[in-house]
Amino acid sequence: MVVLGAGSGGYACALRAAQLGLSVALVEKDKLGGTCLHVGCIPTKALLHAAEVADSARHAERFGVRASLEGVDMAGVNAYQDGVVSRLFKGLEGLVRSRGITVVEGHGRLVGPRTVEVDGTAYVGRHVVLASGSRSRSLPGLEVDGTRVLSSEHALHLDRVPESVVVLGGGVIGVEFASVWRSFGAEVTILEALPHLVPAEDEQSSRALERAFRKRGIRFHTGTRFESVKVTGSGVVVTVEGGATHEADLLLVAVGRGPVTDGLGYDEQGVAMDRGFVTTDERCRTSVSGVYAVGDIVPGLQLAHRGFAQGVFVAEDIAGLEPRPVAESSIPRVTYSEPEVASVGLTEAQAREQHGDAVSSLTYDLGGNGKSQILGTQGFVKLVRVEDGPVVGVHLVGSRVGELVGEAQLIVGWEAHPEDVAPFVHAHPTQDEALGEAHLALAGKPLHAHA
Repeated sequence: MVVLGAGSGGYACALRAAQLGLSVALVEKDKLGGTCLHVGCIPTKALLHAAEVADSARHAERFGVRASLEGVDMAGVNAYQDGVVSRLFKGLEGLVRSRGITVVEGHGRLVGPRTVEVDGTAYVGRHVVLASGSRSRSLPGLEVDGTRVLSSEHALHLDRVPESVVVLGGGVIGVEFASVWRSFGAEVTILEALPHLVPAEDEQSSRALERAFRKRGIRFHTGTRFESVKVTGSGVVVTVEGGATHEADLLLVAVGRGPVTDGLGYDEQGVAMDRGFVTTDERCRTSVSGVYAVGDIVPGLQLAHRGFAQGVFVAEDIAGLEPRPVAESSIPRVTYSEPEVASVGLTEAQAREQHGDAVSSLTYDLGGNGKSQILGTQGFVKLVRVEDGPVVGVHLVGSRVGELVGEAQLIVGWEAHPEDVAPFVHAHPTQDEALGEAHLALAGKPLHAHA
């Protein structure tokens, strides 16, 4: 097997394939781990944890602890962040080496249905897996200069806390950075073209996040389209449709990520494409026999754990294990802002599109959950079910609720009915109890919830 790209999807595929006895060449032009490890999931979550620590110091008095926040040392924050990434990177390097995988450093290109060329050397496999990942997108006419107009990659390595920032895009990346910078003390304004922040989530979750952001002093304008930006000597002036302007030190462009497929030979070898993405069937097979594709280059959720799962699936499929395809509907989603937003399955609107009026929902407020009160967080667990049928969506808002999405995935993935989950015993006091309470209520026997 030849794997082109060593991000989450590529390296997971390589590790599992080698474990199953396949000979593997893993091609990467940068570092093992790709976007997620080096400029995505891991460093941003390290920043978010530093932001949580800053908020804990700032609000320590509410817990009876005398502390104060003297400031944020970005050099120290960056050193902490880099240390986390470095340790994980070294661990991954050792793991790949221990599996006997041939790591090929350089820019790979598909030059035949079974061949990847790297710096003039051809690597031929019985199967090829395309896993070239994604990059930050911008808008037509909007130039990212890395100084005043930033991508998320640039934002990870600022040497100072900006006094003010405009964030263009209210999706996952935009709200996470907005949350970090507000915790660090910056004035933040989010501009989002769609009607809500995190617009892919259930509308009730979006509204809850918006309320929380208002309380935190994060300004946002939804239904607002970007028009232009002017870089000045002291910052940026952002103009939106209608003529309104927003001034700030920096502009973060967080309008999503696009596939890295240009110039890699996919088109020339007959791999079917759609707007730069590689199209596949449910078994990750492309239009070219023997060529698979995984991760962010495949249309769908651009999440590291989706690519990881697809990579493992492809390795097992090639090895003849006949694994079950990765179901997009059961992939968990988490936005690691404060508060967090997590979900799996269908939103209530999506469920009604599919099942009509045979859908009901229930919301359990975290005000009734002891651990949430201890943490001082607000939010809810929302369940969406088909009448007399399974739970098809779980939506959570609150501090640390991303840690609950594993059980939520099991519930949705196994098509459990509320009555199936209600007898589960959840440890007390945990936020996990909120999932149990919500299912008790939906099963018709609410305990710490109003009937």
